[in-house]
Amino acid sequence: MIDTHAHIDDPQYQEGFDAFIRQQQAAGVERIIVPGISAASIEPVRKVCLAYPDYLVPGIGLHPEEVKDGWREELETLYRELCAHTDFYKAIGEIGLDYYWDKTYKAEQQEVLRTQLRWAAEHDLPVIIHNREATEDIVRILREAQVEHQHALRGVFHCFTGSRETAQQILDMGFYLGIGGVLTFKNSKLGLTLADLPLERLVLETDSPYMAPVPYRGQRNESRYMIEVVRMLAEVYKVSPEEVNRVTTHNANELFRLK
Repeated sequence: MIDTHAHIDDPQYQEGFDAFIRQQQAAGVERIIVPGISAASIEPVRKVCLAYPDYLVPGIGLHPEEVKDGWREELETLYRELCAHTDFYKAIGEIGLDYYWDKTYKAEQQEVLRTQLRWAAEHDLPVIIHNREATEDIVRILREAQVEHQHALRGVFHCFTGSRETAQQILDMGFYLGIGGVLTFKNSKLGLTLADLPLERLVLETDSPYMAPVPYRGQRNESRYMIEVVRMLAEVYKVSPEEVNRVTTHNANELFRLK
């Protein structure tokens, strides 16, 4: 299993971090992608990923909820870091649009997203897309960027929970769907949405420390808990858990060019 989205640079993981990593490895987690969300996350992401350079994979980006006053300077800081360590970072993200809590910086969020999509094309890196209540704008901006950059963009829609129609729009752009704990929730309809979609376009994720799957819901999430998502996907696609693991691991390796 490869966890394509886990914020394990979060302070709550730091006590006993080595033991925590060993637990994930022992449970069959092969790699973990650690996205950045701001200039402030540069150092903690670098710290954990440098401690486990063959296991933890760093991303860098400005999360839409972090787009506030001073966002231009923050982008400049992130871009300098990216250019100074081009071989270190393996993804641009977590980036995207979020209109759920506040639309004050809606236009700025869109400009920040376009800028970071240019970074991804320039450095040939995948993007990790955060989308909340902003599907129409994100799809439009991504389609425009695909044309601008001659379809050089690739990436994943993190924590996908949308409709069949939205999923098809994402797949038509060549992007993957990130599937996590929501699939296991009692009232989730995600399994019905995924049933008609190819397993070859899905990757696993946790969004740790958030969104723990059943039966761990309400607890701090961990990459090893993805096994519950694997089991549920096996039921959806009527294949073995081993086949789900094989296909999604291949997908993650292809997307992030890990091998």
